[in-house]
Amino acid sequence: MDFSTTLSTAPVSDERLAEILANPGFGTHFTDHMVTIEWTPSEGWHAARVTPYGPLTLDPATAVLHYAQETFEGMKAYRHDDGSIHTFRPEENAARMVRSSHRLALPVLEVDDFVAAVDRLVEVDQRWVPDNSVGGGEKSLYLRPFMFASEAFLGVRPAQHVTFMVIASPAGAYFKGGVKPVTLWLSTDYTRAGRGGMGAAKTGGNYASSLVAQQEATAQGCDQVVFLDAQEGQYVEELGGMNLYFVHDDGHIVTPETGTILEGITRASIIELAGKLGHPVEERRFSIDEWRDGVTSGRITEIFACGTAAVVTPVGSLKSDAGDVPAPASTDLTMQVRQALVDVQLGRSEDTFGWMHRVV
Repeated sequence: MDFSTTLSTAPVSDERLAEILANPGFGTHFTDHMVTIEWTPSEGWHAARVTPYGPLTLDPATAVLHYAQETFEGMKAYRHDDGSIHTFRPEENAARMVRSSHRLALPVLEVDDFVAAVDRLVEVDQRWVPDNSVGGGEKSLYLRPFMFASEAFLGVRPAQHVTFMVIASPAGAYFKGGVKPVTLWLSTDYTRAGRGGMGAAKTGGNYASSLVAQQEATAQGCDQVVFLDAQEGQYVEELGGMNLYFVHDDGHIVTPETGTILEGITRASIIELAGKLGHPVEERRFSIDEWRDGVTSGRITEIFACGTAAVVTPVGSLKSDAGDVPAPASTDLTMQVRQALVDVQLGRSEDTFGWMHRVV
């Protein structure tokens, strides 16, 4: 795909950029440019372009505002100590967007074109990728590809005009002051997705449906919410935005099976990585009673969660109306897995899996 490029005439100054990259936070500051590609049935994907970052002009009847036909991805670019810039498994994000597009009745953007669009933005805005060579930090450039129904039409049908975009935002370390176990609230009133629903698609509606449960968790003094399956209300699915793992005393790990939950890129990577470290991962249904009994008996020695933003985080106590479950005894394997994954992403250890994609 050929991209036209219009560079910003008012990019962020070097001095201001240095201030931003020193303490970027998350999702607050955005790079100088963005990528846009459009689709119609007659022309397919066309008008691929890099333009200055700026607001969109949408008709009030734009379909996404009424029927939520959209998908998105979350991924990161990392600057290695030699100055090169890499993304982590971008083809997997592209493949997941293909699956999400099928579920949302959106046109498919081919994997190569998705990766090329992300690469192009990283190339143009490479000065926004933070440098961790001094101090050993975990800063990165967070990338947000997304696709939405941009046709101005109020009929309930798949849109005949669709827009794909990529924007980027520098991100600091998720945990300020070190990695800490997160406390969880068990939601019994709300579910994230059901069989035949959109749980395995990365679409904004799934996250919107989790917000009221997250408010409940916050009110209970917890960091995150845990959802159970919609059919029986017994089986652990995922957090509001992270997948879960349960480490057992014999070394094996259990993670809830997919189907109604998001197939996380970090989740899949940890399954491979943990196996290489001698800890096979079993994907199956995992009940809330098994969680309670396993921690109480000591059979479950660690619990951790993963996602693009936090990478890996240990899980502490679980709170619910039925009583609390204490934090497991250890975080040793959790931190070993976390460090091994971060070291690959930041180029501090050999990428034996072939996960890193060099952009610059």
